[in-house]
Amino acid sequence: QVQFVESGGGLVAPGGSLRLSCAASGRIFSIYDMAWFRQAPGEGRELVATITSDGQTKYEDSVKGRYLISRDNAKNAVYLQMNSLKPEDTGVYSCNADIYYSDAVGRARRTGYWGQGTQVTVSS
Repeated sequence: QVQFVESGGGLVAPGGSLRLSCAASGRIFSIYDMAWFRQAPGEGRELVATITSDGQTKYEDSVKGRYLISRDNAKNAVYLQMNSLKPEDTGVYSCNADIYYSDAVGRARRTGYWGQGTQVTVSS
């Protein structure tokens, strides 16, 4: 099976920076698209940034120029560097990845995995 674990997040003042990380482990053959989502209080989940297996990136308009998504394929990891943070960036951030792996009985499977979510609070 696959474990997909997030780290990072916390409380930061407006204008500050944070870095989120997400790493997958297990019998992984390859990882396709990876992404970060966020859910603000009382709102639905929204897509923040995506990165393909060959490194092409896309960003939600409100974070362009401030956020940077990257990945390390050797570590099965995805990162989100968040700069110039604003109070409206507050929310629970979750990573997602499309993973091709071997299950407990050796069958090849492809599934979307979610990290456990981490709280980011931007406040003075």
